[in-house]
Amino acid sequence: MGDSKEKRSFDAIVIGSGMSGGWAAKEFCEKGFKTLLLERGRDVKHLKDYPTTNMYPWEFRHRGEIPHEIQEKNPVVSRCYAFREDAMHFFVKDTEHPYTQEKPFDWIRGYQVGGKSIMWARQTQRWSNFDFEGPARDGFAVDWPIRYEDLAPWYSYVEKFAGISGNKDGLPNLPDGEFLPPLELSCVENYFKDFVSKNYKDRHVIYARCAHLTEPQPIHLQQGRGQCQKRTLCQRGCPFGGYYNSNSTTIPWAEKTGNLTLRPFSVVHSILYDEQKKKAVGVRVIDASTKESFEFFAPVIFVNASAINTNLILLNSKSNRFPNGLGNDNGLLGKYFAFHNYRGHISAKYDGFKDSTTDGRSPTSAYIPRFRNVFSQQTDFLRGYAAGFFSGRFPAHDKNGFGNELKSNLINSKLGPWVVGSHMMGETIPKESNTLQLDPNKSDEWGVPVMKMSIAYDDNDEKMLKDFFEQMTEMYTKAGFTNIETTDTKQAPGLDIHEMGGVRMGKDPKTSLLNKWNQMHECANVFVTDGACMTSTSTQNPSLTYMALTARAVDYAVKQMKKNEL
Repeated sequence: MGDSKEKRSFDAIVIGSGMSGGWAAKEFCEKGFKTLLLERGRDVKHLKDYPTTNMYPWEFRHRGEIPHEIQEKNPVVSRCYAFREDAMHFFVKDTEHPYTQEKPFDWIRGYQVGGKSIMWARQTQRWSNFDFEGPARDGFAVDWPIRYEDLAPWYSYVEKFAGISGNKDGLPNLPDGEFLPPLELSCVENYFKDFVSKNYKDRHVIYARCAHLTEPQPIHLQQGRGQCQKRTLCQRGCPFGGYYNSNSTTIPWAEKTGNLTLRPFSVVHSILYDEQKKKAVGVRVIDASTKESFEFFAPVIFVNASAINTNLILLNSKSNRFPNGLGNDNGLLGKYFAFHNYRGHISAKYDGFKDSTTDGRSPTSAYIPRFRNVFSQQTDFLRGYAAGFFSGRFPAHDKNGFGNELKSNLINSKLGPWVVGSHMMGETIPKESNTLQLDPNKSDEWGVPVMKMSIAYDDNDEKMLKDFFEQMTEMYTKAGFTNIETTDTKQAPGLDIHEMGGVRMGKDPKTSLLNKWNQMHECANVFVTDGACMTSTSTQNPSLTYMALTARAVDYAVKQMKKNEL
């Protein structure tokens, strides 16, 4: 690359343009810092690069399905619920970016500007102190260096900008936020909500908080976004900006400042460490197209490449000072990786409300916050699970008869009974045996070692799954639901797409990689604020917490830079 070092120097470098990287770029640019935002994949501009967003079902060659040939070549990503014909161009194909599985792990990725923020499920619950205090209470993992009070103002900060729809529920285990008006629950969801409230003092069914603009505020109109149209085609990219993603929100906001340099097709090889200065000075990048290697420089670096790739970059950032990866004096980098257990599903039917059905679509449903082991240890397993809850009523087709009779039966369908369902989101315990390592024998086409994963469920997960089935079956039965069926999908870790850990936060440099400001203990000008930083997983969808941690960490980094302490 012919540019001088001066032209390749910035005030801040952010690696990764997804959920947290977009926030880091926005915060730095707003505060007047010339910021380089690196993305390994292609550029995706809001509106311009959503090719399927307004297509009708019959305009898809395969009516939305993935052709068998593509499924066969991509067995991992094909298991993802959103990997369909309308959005498969936003997902990494297995064949294009292989990795090593010592134990089965489904790694779902989105390599483009915006990352997986384009295709995420948009659920946004805050953590509470019950979540941050979990490791300290039961002794597994290490104590979080922060508590809810540290993050609460930053939750509010990002909620107001992103736009979160929700109810003020007043629950100690699920703090309220800065909410736009909620959408409606169905009559069956409201029935179950009232039933649970009357029959279980410690259990609640609430509206699932989600990142959708139900009533845009001035800040959202300034972003150029409009009201959610309830199309439920979100994974295609929304032409209205009705839900939050980096492409419609944080990145354009950063670009408006004139301080952002966005560079797609930039595969980060490693972070450069200066032995004399005793800090990181920049990043080594491989051009995704030309394979040319070059370097960028900045006094502060935020690593937001998504949890697994963040671990990979840090492990690959070797020097005389850090032979085992940047900041890895304690040997814990890549260890204590965790995820969410999504294996449990339970469905049933309900014969009530036969005079009612739903009209239109909703981008969210009901949600059951964690109720096990919250206030005390109740079970023979640690931590607990949350659950989704949805209902619907669907046409029942009479398939009897032949010819005109069959045709008439199919055309004149009747509504069947209400169907209800739940899926669990269980907290897994971070374990030293769950590891991410560089494969010493394999590299990708850019010369970067591929990731080798050894991640598995344990006995705690099995006990939790059993309890989920037992408790939900009891609640369903008491509520009058029938034809109850439980399913263990036996899916591999990773398909939850809630990867967390490997570069965990903590109080002690001997047992953690990051301090309470997401700053590396041993390399103070490098910050990690994506899923890799998580000390434990809780049961809430994690993206909102990544956003809040990022805004908080940038605020701290900027204050330190102004004091010349970074």
